Amino acid sequence: MQSAVYFSSVRARSFKENKTSRIRRLFDAAGMNKVIRKGDLTAIKLHFGERGNDSFVNPIFVKPIVEMISSLGAKPFLTDTNTLYGGSRANAVDHIQTATEHGFGYTVAGAPVVIADGLRSDFYREVRIDRKHFQKVKIAGEIVGADSMMVISHFKAHLPAGFGGAIKNLGMGCAPAIGKAEQHSTKPIFNAELCTGCRQCMECCPNSAITVQKKISAVNYEVCTGCGKCLRVCQTHAIDFDWFVEVPPFMERLTEYALGAIAGKKDRVGFFNFLLNITPDCDCVPWSDAPLVPDIGILASCDPVAIDQASFDLVNSQTGIENTLLKKNQKPGQDKFQGVWESTLGHIQVEYGSRIGLGNKEYKLIEI
Repeated sequence: MQSAVYFSSVRARSFKENKTSRIRRLFDAAGMNKVIRKGDLTAIKLHFGERGNDSFVNPIFVKPIVEMISSLGAKPFLTDTNTLYGGSRANAVDHIQTATEHGFGYTVAGAPVVIADGLRSDFYREVRIDRKHFQKVKIAGEIVGADSMMVISHFKAHLPAGFGGAIKNLGMGCAPAIGKAEQHSTKPIFNAELCTGCRQCMECCPNSAITVQKKISAVNYEVCTGCGKCLRVCQTHAIDFDWFVEVPPFMERLTEYALGAIAGKKDRVGFFNFLLNITPDCDCVPWSDAPLVPDIGILASCDPVAIDQASFDLVNSQTGIENTLLKKNQKPGQDKFQGVWESTLGHIQVEYGSRIGLGNKEYKLIEI
């Protein structure tokens, strides 16, 4: 049986077709009124963006969702979890400050900000899932405590996950730092011959795990968390993952965590994917590169696997934009995410998610 995924394009020729109006129609069409109940404390799970990033979902698009939830008698709050790798969102104080700087204040978004895993990312609960990699997963306390949840995701490419959408927003995004580390468990390898000695990897490592003398000389795997920050700054690919060995189990671990994030909330979680500013990197990086394909639209569903599969297919149906990080796979039907990060295996998210009961990758796309 196919899951329903509702789609609205970005084309507009009147006020009735602006994005805010389209979001409201998607909310109704997807049956979100059945997800949210009167009196619910409703978590709106999103990504506030790292300081310096500007491609996260605009808070003016979050506000109509907040208003629709409030109109049903629920009490929404905006939420995310602290990072594993440092940066401007590593603790709740810095995190809320960054969210405020990016426009997620009450006057714009219409709801308070609550960091779900506490001041120092040590507030979580263990959730039993009994799957291949984990019997129990660690989920941020306020995510577990919420009665219902609306997951708002900026769909984009991602290293090493292939793409970031609803599944990643659940799996990595609802975990405290210790849960993020459990998912990664992926250690970088290095090739000193390719190293130019720029020291960016050593300087950016949140755990001082990398030693660079004239060239990179060592990685201390006892303290390395596998966050991948060093890979993103290395311009010569002197640091990499063993993609064929390390990445598939990482993807499965992430997807199992996604299952834990919605455990206990059967039929109480809704999803919006924004296919706007489809960049080559996660919103965790402190920059935003040029989009890989044109803006496509907004999707809504009650199935995280189906909405990600539909988003993946819509992106790949586009013609890639020239003069971007997309150097190959630019034709319609080609995998745009592998066109940027050639070793990524994003499809594992939806395939494994379908197998473990997270959702259904078979979908029916309904345009409104």
